[in-house]
Amino acid sequence: MSSTCPSVPYSQDMAEARYDAVADFYEAGWRDANDDPVSGRLFDMLGEVGGVRVLDLACGHGRIARELARRGAHVTGVDISTALIRKAQEAELVDPLGIRYVHADVASSGWWNGPRFDRVVCNFGLSDIDDLDGAVANVAAALRPGGRFLFSILHPCFPGGQYVSGSWPSGTSYYEERWWSADGALSTLRRQVGANHRMLSTYVNTLTRHGFHLDELLEPPPPPEWASEPGEPARFPVFLVANCLAVHDGQS
Repeated sequence: MSSTCPSVPYSQDMAEARYDAVADFYEAGWRDANDDPVSGRLFDMLGEVGGVRVLDLACGHGRIARELARRGAHVTGVDISTALIRKAQEAELVDPLGIRYVHADVASSGWWNGPRFDRVVCNFGLSDIDDLDGAVANVAAALRPGGRFLFSILHPCFPGGQYVSGSWPSGTSYYEERWWSADGALSTLRRQVGANHRMLSTYVNTLTRHGFHLDELLEPPPPPEWASEPGEPARFPVFLVANCLAVHDGQS
């Protein structure tokens, strides 16, 4: 299967527009509190970041980037959305943390030619990126050998529940990889911007192809209230957090 969504021809302008349209929703819905199970596991995997150069891939309005900077990291954030980058820059003006924000398509070549990073973090962003192969190739190029790529995603194997959409379109199967829009009543963001469903093997094979060794996988449980939702979505793996070692020379 192709790692670029086959059902929607890729266009940087189209991708940017769909995230620009929800910038206010992002900012209101995802504040700087990073006490949810997934963010907590991601930061646990990162460990101490004081003095470490970190790239926040698909940084959105800067929630993860700001926490990294507060922990002492030297942070660069990159996102395809002009509106989200603007919100991140506005927050930096109000509370300067030394974060540099870059407006770019992370799957395109040549957007970064500065020093390599020690860590790259992507929190719930990979399924939003239409060209997975291009994005991972650029992560490999941006990381120093021995650096780490850490990311979280909705678990590719999550089937959903009565009011929560799973990882693939209703009426299809896990094996059909494509971009789609969710229809679950509680899947608020994915109803607006959609997502790319990819099999777990696609993620792993793409990482391996670009010189990453998968060191650690975690499957954080969903919030406790999910246990009472119809269809019992909490019985299934909902989230996936990964820690990958760059064993390449940066020339994928």
